[in-house]
Amino acid sequence: MTDREVSYGNLTTRRALFTQGALLLFGGLGWLASFLLLPGLILVLVAFLQRDTDGGVTWAFSLDSFRQLFGFTSTGLSSANLWIFLRSIALAVFTTVISVGLAYPMAFFIANAQPRRRLVWLSLVAIPLCTNLVIRTYAWKLLLSARLPPARLAATMGWIEAGRDLLPSWFAVCIGMISAALPFAVIALYPSVERLDRSLIEAAQDLYASPVRVFFQAILPQTVPGLSVAVLLTFVPAMGMFVITDMLGGAKHWLVGNLINHQFGPGRNVPYGAALSLVLIALTLVGVYSSRRQPGQGAEVL
Repeated sequence: MTDREVSYGNLTTRRALFTQGALLLFGGLGWLASFLLLPGLILVLVAFLQRDTDGGVTWAFSLDSFRQLFGFTSTGLSSANLWIFLRSIALAVFTTVISVGLAYPMAFFIANAQPRRRLVWLSLVAIPLCTNLVIRTYAWKLLLSARLPPARLAATMGWIEAGRDLLPSWFAVCIGMISAALPFAVIALYPSVERLDRSLIEAAQDLYASPVRVFFQAILPQTVPGLSVAVLLTFVPAMGMFVITDMLGGAKHWLVGNLINHQFGPGRNVPYGAALSLVLIALTLVGVYSSRRQPGQGAEVL
């Protein structure tokens, strides 16, 4: 006799529930296998192959890509890759700190606004995400050109010569990176801020806690999940960014993203590009793992 089960108000059997669950799992697992696992395995495979003289890939096992990754070249040891990774990490950390630092008060401002205006403010934050990153970067190129007020103000302050653009420069790259990351940080932080337990804040205030102590002991702990997601959504894309550095920085100072893009393009060194991509994926996984841990407690945040 088939065991009967009640699921969401419907009478069914264990076999039907198992079949339904397997179908749902198959969809999710198929998606992950097609768009995450399979590309990752191809990258791993290609990274250990050899590049031929025409820029193609030969089916021969080789560690040349990883030797090149660690700076071993035909002319000796090079520190170029080390500086590229350090420069990428520094810019990603800077972008994350500034973006999250700006997003935190913005999330409080939106959460404390009247209900009718919250949707307006959230729409204004999210609208840039509906526009292609290349188009937004072109907009920054126009805004930072010599004929518009930002460049004229910088010339008046003596920071640049009169008649010159504010790009290519690190300033323009930082502006572009922060503007690209800021919407993600605000959207990630808003749910945590909007769901704050106000009774804890009021209790701390009733106990005559100082504003600083109220923030660090009643507000900040409640927003840690949102902060961890915001850091993740800004740091990881910033590590692999190359469009903004190319267009606003003039491709003068390469980042990891520029290096990978070059290997799959003009450099015609696909195994080396795959090896670099694996390192970037590994750094991303380390960042994801670190962001899901409570500092000093070993508990997952998400």
